[in-house]
Amino acid sequence: MALALLSLGSNVDPLRHLQAAAAALRARFGEVRVSSIHRYPAVGFAGGDFLNAAAVIDSDLDPQALNDWLHALEDAHGRDRSGPRFGDRTLDIDIVYYDDLVMEGEGHLQLPRAEVRHAFVLKPLAEIAPDFIDPLKHESLMMLWAAHPDHDTHFEQIDWKT
Repeated sequence: MALALLSLGSNVDPLRHLQAAAAALRARFGEVRVSSIHRYPAVGFAGGDFLNAAAVIDSDLDPQALNDWLHALEDAHGRDRSGPRFGDRTLDIDIVYYDDLVMEGEGHLQLPRAEVRHAFVLKPLAEIAPDFIDPLKHESLMMLWAAHPDHDTHFEQIDWKT
């Protein structure tokens, strides 16, 4: 089993899609730790705000198989990949960390995921896995979040039942 830290986001009926994603993760992987949900502005395009969260799972799948499973889950929730790379999304789930694996250049899968530099990825991960050590920076997620330029920014927290 491998520890996988995931980033979840949606800006199209987001609460419904995030709740469904958490339920699907539990149905497939068992116990899932999920973070709070916060509202963040869209990054990379002019669009509606996103609701973002994080999840930690124990996966019996290798990174590529897990990525494929997550893409199928996104597709099942109406994810449209035909448009621009940055755009509105019903569901976006990315593997940010997979144990301490460092992986580049294998298809579209990069570990750790570069988007960890964004508050919408790092804040929820630091909430549920504060002691996890980034294999490239050799610092805990709690330390990385404490040093993040958006650390003192207030992001609206959304109530949700997982």
